[in-house]
Amino acid sequence: MPDLVSGEAFNELFRAYRYTAWRLETRSFYGVLEENEPFQRWLAGDDSDIEWFRPWLSMMRDELATGKRMERVRVIDDPPSDYLRWELWGTPYNLGVGEDIRYLPRKHSVVDSLPDEDFWVFDSRTVARLHFDEDGNVLGAALSEDPAEVVRALQARDAAWHHALTFTEYMATRSA
Repeated sequence: MPDLVSGEAFNELFRAYRYTAWRLETRSFYGVLEENEPFQRWLAGDDSDIEWFRPWLSMMRDELATGKRMERVRVIDDPPSDYLRWELWGTPYNLGVGEDIRYLPRKHSVVDSLPDEDFWVFDSRTVARLHFDEDGNVLGAALSEDPAEVVRALQARDAAWHHALTFTEYMATRSA
């Protein structure tokens, strides 16, 4: 197992990048300790408390206000898993602080050409590949600046971004 960055060191990646952060999300579930209780409450019908989400939103608001960009493509199932439905519920909060999150249906043909793993690309030079345990819990990210790995990530970014739907476009397909 490579050395993994997690916790506050992982959050520091979002303060340290200068221009762009981009993520490919391929999983139907992410186990994140601080999200477990809010997710369970949401499943039970209580979506009133977003205090758990405020630290991320505050950090993104501050960082994106400096002119940085943050973009993601989420590969999404039809129908979405409970966790992906929860992410859809939270997406307007992300968008509200300046993130740009798009959705790519898993059945889209381009998905077969994408890596079957989650990663961030910072400033088109650093790849942070996320690692998970057998239960889907996030362990951390392995960082690489290997040019070949960065180019593969950027090719995946370009292919996914080209075909992904904005949140509004995706939600319109769900109600159609």
